[in-house]
Amino acid sequence: MEPNEYVPESPGDLTILESLEHLINLDGTSYEATSEEIYTSNRETATGQGRMVQFVTFGEIMLRLNPPGFRRFLQAESFEASYGGAEASVAISLVNYGISSAFVTCLPPNEIGQAAINYVRRFGVDTSHIIRAGERIGIYFYEIGANQRPSKVIYDRAHSAIADVKPGSIPWKEIFSEAKWFHFTGITPAISQNAADVSLEAVRSAKDRGLRVSCDLNYRAKLWKYGKTATEIMAELMPYVDIVSGNEEDCEKIFGIKGADARVAEDVSAEKYHEVVSKLTKRFPNLKKVCITLRGSISATHNSWSGLLYDGIKLYSTKKYDITNVVDRLGSGDAFTGALIYALLTGKSEQDALDFATAASALKHSILFDPNLVSIQEIESLVKEGGAGRVQR
Repeated sequence: MEPNEYVPESPGDLTILESLEHLINLDGTSYEATSEEIYTSNRETATGQGRMVQFVTFGEIMLRLNPPGFRRFLQAESFEASYGGAEASVAISLVNYGISSAFVTCLPPNEIGQAAINYVRRFGVDTSHIIRAGERIGIYFYEIGANQRPSKVIYDRAHSAIADVKPGSIPWKEIFSEAKWFHFTGITPAISQNAADVSLEAVRSAKDRGLRVSCDLNYRAKLWKYGKTATEIMAELMPYVDIVSGNEEDCEKIFGIKGADARVAEDVSAEKYHEVVSKLTKRFPNLKKVCITLRGSISATHNSWSGLLYDGIKLYSTKKYDITNVVDRLGSGDAFTGALIYALLTGKSEQDALDFATAASALKHSILFDPNLVSIQEIESLVKEGGAGRVQR
């Protein structure tokens, strides 16, 4: 294959592109590429992509390895391999609903990095802005829980490619040229100081160009290890955010904001979170909407699920879904965020957007692996009819 030649692949076909650690001179000799050249070469490689997009997100995608079924790590003789990451899952949801979307990240210039790109690309996400650099892809091992045994995640993501991404290496001005919305999560700035600096660079550029900016707080205690706290870093990013989402613990863990007796294991009261969202909007008056997903955990495979949205004046809430057979809860928050962004981009009211997002994320609990592969029609049917699960013929 000639350098920078793009070979179309069918879904699942792991096309191997030329390594981008070195580029080729016309005389056939190679030379070490700069980060800008790596970006440009990768963009040229993705011929047929690079179209202008409405939605852009930035974060890490990892190799996900889980034992088949409900086996424990100690029982595993094989692992099911897929790829997952909060931001990539949101982009996949948006494309699934018809919104053109791009995913920006950094992946190593090897076959595993390319396989991750192919995985995201098969859903229609624009991957032409991905930088090929670094030595490894992050990995997470996932043991799916059942009944009273909780699920478990083990990370193997230290020194992954995105941890070394450099400020100035991503051409945000070009990427945002016709976009309407930028999304990131609290996971990315938790990876490294470099990733936090690039996240700040991205939100500043997005706001300079008039994009709406959303953030899913996604607190991950295991990641904040490089000397800065989540409070320090997120407080610097939040002034650029219009819409923030999270679960019932994120506000407390990051900003120390807690409602009185807001949560117990089996049930979550939406009304008691009015204090939480009010305090958050007072601390960051730039916030136009605060969304919280409410999970009641009866067991690993039996959850209740609902959501709320606060617009600075009114607190909206949804019906509570009783999910009695959780297939895979990973990605449910990302499913909520993706559906919410779609609903707001397409002009739905606050209540309709919240209902749509909560229903979409309730359905995600029935789908294995990270992305939420449901249709608009399925979501709307759940909102209107309650989702009896009858066979569709």
